[in-house]
Amino acid sequence: VQLVESGGGLVQPGKSLRLSCAASGFTFSSAVMSWFRQPPGKERELVASVARDGRTTYYSNSVQGRFTISRDNGKNSVYLQMNSLKPEDTAVYYCKRTGPDGTSWGQGTQVTVSS
Repeated sequence: VQLVESGGGLVQPGKSLRLSCAASGFTFSSAVMSWFRQPPGKERELVASVARDGRTTYYSNSVQGRFTISRDNGKNSVYLQMNSLKPEDTAVYYCKRTGPDGTSWGQGTQVTVSS
């Protein structure tokens, strides 16, 4: 199983970024996919999740209305569109899969929001 995140970087407040997570080694359409983040010095927290068919999503209160999670089962990928970014969104962002055979994490991608 492999999850590879990409798309992180340094961005100014108010701007946007799109994270991608490419998955392999398991049946992607059978897994709930999530994005977590870990700010500096803090615990890892759930940001958003998307159901297997992509129709049901969940967002934390802190990102509701600004972030959008989506998935493409044909491309074995999950995305996180992040708009109106704030300095408090600065964190390492991780992709996670939860499937019938267990869970797996990606290595993370750094997002830094700063002027």
